[in-house]
Amino acid sequence: MSENAPLLSVRDVTLRFGGVVALNAVGFDVAKGQIAGLIGPNGAGKTTLFNCLSRLYQPGSGEIMFEGQSILSVPRHRISRLGIGRTFQNVALFDRLTVLQNVMVGRHSRTSAGFAENALRLPSVGREEAAVREKAMELIEFMNLNEFTHRIAAGLPFPIRKRVELARALAAEPKLLLLDEPAAGLNHEEVHTLEGQIRRVRDVQGVTVLLVEHHMSLVMSVSDRVVVVNFGQKIADGRPEDVRTNPEVIKAYLGTEA
Repeated sequence: MSENAPLLSVRDVTLRFGGVVALNAVGFDVAKGQIAGLIGPNGAGKTTLFNCLSRLYQPGSGEIMFEGQSILSVPRHRISRLGIGRTFQNVALFDRLTVLQNVMVGRHSRTSAGFAENALRLPSVGREEAAVREKAMELIEFMNLNEFTHRIAAGLPFPIRKRVELARALAAEPKLLLLDEPAAGLNHEEVHTLEGQIRRVRDVQGVTVLLVEHHMSLVMSVSDRVVVVNFGQKIADGRPEDVRTNPEVIKAYLGTEA
């Protein structure tokens, strides 16, 4: 991959569900180190596109390149090891595990010990488990979750659960992190905290971020560029200040001309 090549390149991706065109030749790039926002009205195709990026859906045509290589033939279970992480709108933690254990689970794709090594409890397994725990503790501190480290996930406040999921996603050391509506269910103060967390993920952890979000003020304040889709088609792509005043975007959201 050349120095100037995008980290992620979506090229003319099209996906149909029966007679419904969910995505129609959608294309955009995300540069390494960017925070990019993907927005659009309900039903625009945002989550469908995320599902293509994480290999839950297979596009009918088009290409998705990550670090210059196609991911469309990569098995779903290999996406994390490739360097693509994801959170989901509906937080899905292991409720019977502690916060520490949940974050450690996220490190699984970076471990190498197999069934035999674990069954025999070879010394290498102990060393690897210690390293996993150490990384998880670093991320718990990074996400300001120290006081919840040994708390069972069940019953934790929703904003804390979201932070745990983010820490778990970071445990796999992604190069690209897909955030699916991270502000959903948060109040104004919590959204402000989330904005700082997203910036720190990029600036401190060195992770490129692509987020789907309905909270417009968050997207416009945190994103370096914004891509807008409507009815499965891209209608705008550029700097937040330009997208905000784009007539097609205003029409898509308000149903009127600018």
